[in-house]
Amino acid sequence: MSSMSTDEPRDHHGNPADLNEYIARLDDPARDEWQRPDVVLNALGITPTSVACDVGAGTGYFALRLAKLAAQVYAVDVEPQLLVLLRDRVASAGLQNVTLVLGLPHDPLVPAAACDLILVVNVFHHVPEKAAYLRRLQAALRPGGRVAIIDFHKRELPVGPPVDHKLSREDCLEQVRAAGLQVVTELDSLPYQYFFVLSPKESHVR
Repeated sequence: MSSMSTDEPRDHHGNPADLNEYIARLDDPARDEWQRPDVVLNALGITPTSVACDVGAGTGYFALRLAKLAAQVYAVDVEPQLLVLLRDRVASAGLQNVTLVLGLPHDPLVPAAACDLILVVNVFHHVPEKAAYLRRLQAALRPGGRVAIIDFHKRELPVGPPVDHKLSREDCLEQVRAAGLQVVTELDSLPYQYFFVLSPKESHVR
């Protein structure tokens, strides 16, 4: 997730075409300093009975952490090669509560009413039909379930994609409203990213 040039070759998902380089960025030890995974997960109130989903799981940066906190984790990605890598990491860690899902760009293919929490980190700016995708995520929530979106502010930053690939906070909120979701909490604990916790408008916040 280091900075990228606008002329860098990209695949059909908008990721760098060099998969090994992309994996190295996802796994960069320096990422912890600005992604703050412990802060993120502590803010989400995950319990040992929670069913969580990591959309855009990649190399397992969040999915493997979630698996140590939750009862079950769906790890979704659209890139088969990343899921192969993640499968091996899940096995090496001795985890038995991670289900790998090969999603589609327009549909995560998560079972209906299955999740207490769906985490979408550094992924939403890739999604082609954003409001429709959020509605599909909403259908995968259990009663009282939440969606958490974390993505890069649309400005020059030392990490993340080029500015023209980013989705602004305001545009993200527009898609959230169009999908029938509401912001339960907005956290400002990340230096380069906005962080929303969302719920369906008709649900009661717990």
